[in-house]
Order: sequence, then C-alpha cells, then structure tokens
Amino acid sequence: LITILCVSLGFSVSIYNVTSQSIYLTWPKFSGASSYRVTASAVNTVGHSLLVHFGDVTLKGTLTSLIPNTVYAIQAEAIDKAGIILAQTQIKQSTAPDIPVIDQAYSKLSNSITVEWRAVPGATGYLLTAEEGDSLIEAMVMNSPGTLIGLKPATLYRITIRSINSGGKSQPSPSRKTKTVLAAPVLSVSSPTCDSIAVSWKAVYMASGFSVSLMRSDGFGRMLKENTTNTSLTFTNLDPGTLYTIKAYAWNANKIPGDDFTYNQRTRPNTPADVQVAFSSGALRAIVSWMPTEGALTYSVTASSGLLKLTCNTSSASCVVPSLQCGSEYYISVTAYNDAGSSKPTDAVSLETIPCAPVNVSIEEDEAGHLSVSWSSVNLGHYYVVFVKSDDGLEVHCNTSHPLCHFQSDCGFTYFISVFAYNKAGQSPLGDAFNYTTAPCCPSDLRAAFVSSDTVQVTWAPVRGAETYETRAVGWGGTVLCNDTATACTLSALQCNSRYRITVYSFSEARGSNTSCASKYVATAPCSPEIKNISKDAHSVISVHWQSNNKEAIYIVTARGEAGLWRCTSSGNSCILINLPCGSAFSVSAIARSPAGQSLPSYSVPLETAPCCPDDLILTQVTQSVTNISWTVGMGAQTYITTLESPNGQVKCHTLQNYCLLGCITCSTNYTVSLKAISETGLASSCTYQGYSSSACCPSGVKLFRLNNNSIRVYWQASDKTMNYNTDLHGSKGNFTCTPSSGRSHCDIAELPCGDIYAVVVSPADKGSKVTFCPKKIYS
Repeated sequence: LITILCVSLGFSVSIYNVTSQSIYLTWPKFSGASSYRVTASAVNTVGHSLLVHFGDVTLKGTLTSLIPNTVYAIQAEAIDKAGIILAQTQIKQSTAPDIPVIDQAYSKLSNSITVEWRAVPGATGYLLTAEEGDSLIEAMVMNSPGTLIGLKPATLYRITIRSINSGGKSQPSPSRKTKTVLAAPVLSVSSPTCDSIAVSWKAVYMASGFSVSLMRSDGFGRMLKENTTNTSLTFTNLDPGTLYTIKAYAWNANKIPGDDFTYNQRTRPNTPADVQVAFSSGALRAIVSWMPTEGALTYSVTASSGLLKLTCNTSSASCVVPSLQCGSEYYISVTAYNDAGSSKPTDAVSLETIPCAPVNVSIEEDEAGHLSVSWSSVNLGHYYVVFVKSDDGLEVHCNTSHPLCHFQSDCGFTYFISVFAYNKAGQSPLGDAFNYTTAPCCPSDLRAAFVSSDTVQVTWAPVRGAETYETRAVGWGGTVLCNDTATACTLSALQCNSRYRITVYSFSEARGSNTSCASKYVATAPCSPEIKNISKDAHSVISVHWQSNNKEAIYIVTARGEAGLWRCTSSGNSCILINLPCGSAFSVSAIARSPAGQSLPSYSVPLETAPCCPDDLILTQVTQSVTNISWTVGMGAQTYITTLESPNGQVKCHTLQNYCLLGCITCSTNYTVSLKAISETGLASSCTYQGYSSSACCPSGVKLFRLNNNSIRVYWQASDKTMNYNTDLHGSKGNFTCTPSSGRSHCDIAELPCGDIYAVVVSPADKGSKVTFCPKKIYS
C-alpha cells in the first residue's frame, strides 16, 4: 500500500473527446513504466466492462464499443517490466447520447430550413448543421423541430444533427439534403394615374416565373392576380384614391413558391369637381371651394396672372388665396394630392379683382372756399367716388366717371380726402389719405391770471384749425414767448412791477399763423421787498426797515417762530413789531401787495429776542464763606452769570447749569443779587433780585476751663457784642446747652459727667435760627 501511494503521485489521465460509443484518453509518460492498462466499467450497468493494454510509447488511447449515455469509471495503471503497478489513477466520464435520426427537413422561407427528428434518451440539446461548400451554419436547439436561419435563398444544403449531454456530442446523424426556397421579389410600386398601379421588380435567382395579386385593403371588391415571367406589370381600371395591397412571389422550375413580398399602395386621387370661387374685396383674397375627392390628403390651389403665380395648400375642401393684386385677372385651378401623387388640375376659373386705389391725387384751393381734387385713371376702374370729411364729422362725396371733383371749404377746418375706384368686384383698397387745412382763426375769450408775482397763466378758447399756439408778452424789459398745443400757457420770469402786452397767435403746420389776433394788457405784481435793517427799539419792540419800490403797494412784515406769528403793516418803508416774547427765534420776511397782485416774500432775516430772566432765585449759605445759588431755567438762555456785590467787593460765577456755588462770602454782610442770562448767540438779559444778607460770624478763640463741682466754663471772643450765642456740648453721656445773656462772652455748664469726650460748638443765634457750620472744639 505504501508503494502504490507513493508511485501514484504525478500520474493522471485526461479526456479530450467523447462520442456516443467512444471515449478518447491521453496521459503523460511515467518513468519506469513499460506498459499502460486502462479499464472502463459502467457505473450503473452490471457486467459491462472493457480492458485495454497499451505499450510504453503509446500515450493516447480510445475506448470503443461503449454504451451511449452511460457513466463509466475509468482506471489507468502504469506497469513496469516485472508487472508491478508503479502508479494508477481513476476518473468518471459519461458517453454522449445516441445518434439522432432526421425524419424530415424542409424550407418554407428563403433564409431558413426546419428539421424534425425523434428525441434521443439522455440528450439535453441538439446541434443542427447546414453545410454548403465551405460554408457551415450551426444552431443549438433544445428539442424537435429546430430551424437553421441565415441561409441563402435557392441553395442546396447538407443537413446533419448531433445529440448533446454533459458528457459530449454524438456522431453526426446521416445527412439529409434540402434546398431553400426562392427569395421574394422586391417590389417597386407607383400609381401613374388615378385608376392604375404599376409594379416592377428585379429578377430573382433561380426563378421561373412570378405571381402578383392586388386587392383593396379594406376588403371590398375582388382580388386581381397575374402570373408572368416578366419583371413588371400594370393593374388598370382601379378605384381612384384607394389603398390597395399588392402581394408577389417567385416560383422555381418545380412550381414551388418562394417568399412573398407585400406592399400597400394608394392610387392617385381623382380631379376635384364643382370648383367655386368667391372674391373678398376687403382682404384682396380669393375663397376657393370644391367637392372632396376620394383618397385625397391635401389640395393645392393655384392662381395665375401672367408671370405671377400664387398657391394655397390645405387638407380641407376650401382654401383662401391671399395677397391678390388689385386691378388683375387671375385663372384659378385645384389639384388633389395623396402619397401616390397628384391628380390632374381642374379647368381654370377666371377671377377679376377690384381696381387699385387711384394715384397722383392732387388737391388745390383755387380760391378761398373752393377745393378741387384730381387723380390718374386706374386699370379695371369703371367709376370713382371722392369722400371729403371735415374734422367736425361732416362728410360729403362726389361720384364721377371722370378723374376730377370740386368741393366747397371753410376757414379753420382740416379736410380728410380719400379717392376710391369701383368695378363689379367691389371697391378699391384705401389709398393714400390726404388732408387739407385752412388757416386757423384767432383765439377768443383770452384771459390772463397771475399765479405768482412774476408768472401769469394765459387761457383762451380753442379755435378750428389751430395745431399749436404762441403766446407773446411784450414789455419794456423785453419779450417772453410760450409755445404749446394746449389752450393755456404760463409765462414766467416776467419783470415785477411792469406792464405787458399779451397776444396769442394760432398756428397750423399746413398754413402757418394768423397774425391779426387782438392783444390784452396786464400789469405784474410788485417786486419783492428787500429788508435792509432790523433794530431793537425797546423791550419786546422791533423795528423792521426795507426798500420800497412801489408807491401803490402795502407792505406786510411777518415774524414767524415756534412762539407764533407777529405782523405789522405799512405803506412806507418800515414798521414796528411789538410784544415779541423773550428767548424766542423768529424768521422775518416782508411782502408787497398792490391791485396787480402780491409779490413774492423777501428773503428771510433771522431775529432772536434776548433770553428770559429766571422767575425764582434761591440762596442757601453752605459754610461761613460759601453760598449756593439756584434758579429756574430762563427761556432761550444757554449760560448764566450770577453776581453778589457788597461794599467789600463782588463775587461772580459763570455756568451752564441753573445753580452755582459762590465762595469768599463775608459773614454778617448785605449783598445785592444780580443774574445775567445769555443766549447761544450772545444776547443777554440782566436780571436783578432781592438783596441777600450772609449769616452772622462764628466766634473765635473758644476755650474751656474746669470749675469746682464738675462744672466747666466756655470762653469765646464775640464778633458782634450785640449778638446772642448758643453753646452746645455733645458727648456719649449726654448733650448740654447754655445760652448767656446778650453781650456776654462766656457760659457755665454745671454737673458735667466726668470721664467723657465732648464736642463743643459756640454759634451765633442769627435771626432766631442757629448757625450750623461753626467749628467744633474737643474737650476731654
């Protein structure tokens, strides 16, 4: 066992072909082997085995006489000269199914052959083969029948079949020779007339003759069939505009038919009947209608006049031919179309269009109130009508066969003139429209109204024939013009305090201006005053001065501000504004008013009144030398200067606030109090108030002496011998007070608790009130 296992390594058998009864083997040369032995045993069949010996030079072998569609266990052994097995290997392989037998092979189409056979047990598929010379075509099929395609028409093929399973392919079956049928003729079909169809084709290989049939595609009627050896024929007496189905095939010498070819062809439509032509004069077009014809898909209408040709295409039974030319005669015909071609055109119908509009129209005014209109004659024009319509809607006309008409005209009118030519077809198109305008009349109801001192608005009633108006104002300072299409004009930039002559002229582009119009005189308003000076005569009294330029004018001066309006009036060159409030800003302007109107305001001059004095002022002494002053806000004031003045001097404070601290105050002194309120621009108001007396002076040289019985005596130097003083001691064990009689400068306090620290203050009793800012003395 060890020997066999070792020598089996590196020895193998492979199969390179399998048939129904044979298996083809090959193996590599094995070192030391002098022969090879192959045994094949049917796996599922008892007693069927095969043993074959091969020499050492033979490396291929064939197992024959096997059972089809059977699995064999194949063992190969390498043997040396002593008969010892050097190596061996085993594989399993199935034989192919049995060889099938062809029952029949036939061709129904020129590119294919169909094969029928009996099924072979164990076959999972079949390989069909068609051979013709060097050409080989194969097809894999699952079962019978099977078809080989891609063949050549009218060609003899040798047909074989093999059965297939997982093991391989069987040997080819006995061959069967079969010929493909003829190819179908490829038709070229047309309809040369409305009742015929022509069919032609190229020659077909191996064809002896052809069969062509024709029938209506809708199934009506009978079938027409022709057999011929030619390659063309024509079917006649057919229905126009009808779809036919044509079928053709070729046959060989044995009368076997080949493939057929089918084609659908429609005959041409018949010529349309009952053609009617109507002319639309307004749009210069012809409306053509006819009876529909069988099988027609579209229609074409042709209108010819000399070298000019117009067409109209439609799918309905009527069509409009547009863009006809006036003064022309057209010949109109209709042709029907379908996919086969066209019918014969109908007989032409004559149509005469309307005449063209007259040209070279001339309008002349022979004399005032008379107009003559002339023109050139036109082709196909039988008579003429001239319409003359004035711009007030009145219309007259002239009917004549001659190229001339006369009309009456009126002044200030525009006349619109049109000339038309007529014939049986109708009225000519509208040609050029002409107008003639007579000279316009002068404007009436002239009015002039001033809208400002240098601007006057002039209005008037409209007049006939006027397209634009020119308003002219002539004065000693020059001329002002205004041109407009409206019946109003505004003349601006007139000289103030002047007299103008105003005239309105009417214009028309065709006839120019009427220069005989009347004028109107107007006077402009006074010129704007110029304020020369504003002065303050007294408190709340302002005097305004200006330069006077009109003796008839009344001057009104207005001071306008947030506080209200103040006015004064004068016929001279100054006036006075009174009761102006303090601390207010005003804009002062002046106007002049006369019977001619009111001037524009003068340039405004700013005016500011002095700020208001504060209503209340309060003084509070903070220390012996410092006093606080506060006051209410003064209208218009930005800063304040407060002053306290006495024979000893004065104290000032300049501030933005409404309070101030003044130092260096002398005690027991009478002061005069004044305040100056100053505006942002520097205007000032001096304000005086009730006088102020500073508090009494605190005593100096305060000393304390200890007496018997826990008493002390307080001494001081009086600033005023007539002043009464209060002495106060404040300690942790109690507060003590004594008030000496007037004129004394000491005070005794008895039974003062010992062992305490006291704050001692001596202050004058000023006007019954105690002064609180005198210095303290500490006593222990």
